[in-house]
Amino acid sequence: MAPNSLDKVLLSAVDESLSSLGDSSKQAIFFHLENTFQIKKENIPASLTEFTNALEGIFGSGATYLEQLIAKNLCRKLGIRLEDAERLDLAKFLEQVQRRMVHDR
Repeated sequence: MAPNSLDKVLLSAVDESLSSLGDSSKQAIFFHLENTFQIKKENIPASLTEFTNALEGIFGSGATYLEQLIAKNLCRKLGIRLEDAERLDLAKFLEQVQRRMVHDR
C-alpha cells in the first residue's frame, strides 16, 4: 500500500473514531485542532505526534481511549491484527503498521 493510501485510511479511521462522539462533537474537535493547534484534518498523518498531543490537550487522559479506538479502526480497515494496538501510542502504533505492511509485501 502506498504511503498516500495509508494516509487516507488513517484519516478515515480518525474520522470514524471521532464520529463515535457525535457529529457535532467531531466537527468541534476538528475546528479546535485547526484553530488552536494549527492542525488541519488533511495534515493529521504528517503531524501525528502533534495530533496526539492536541488530543491530550483537549481530552486529558481520555485521549488514550480515542487513540486506541483509532488504532482498532485502522486495523479493521486494513484487515490486519496487531497485538500491541492497545498498548502503544498512536504514532508508535502507526510505525508498526507501516513496518508490517512493508514486511507483508
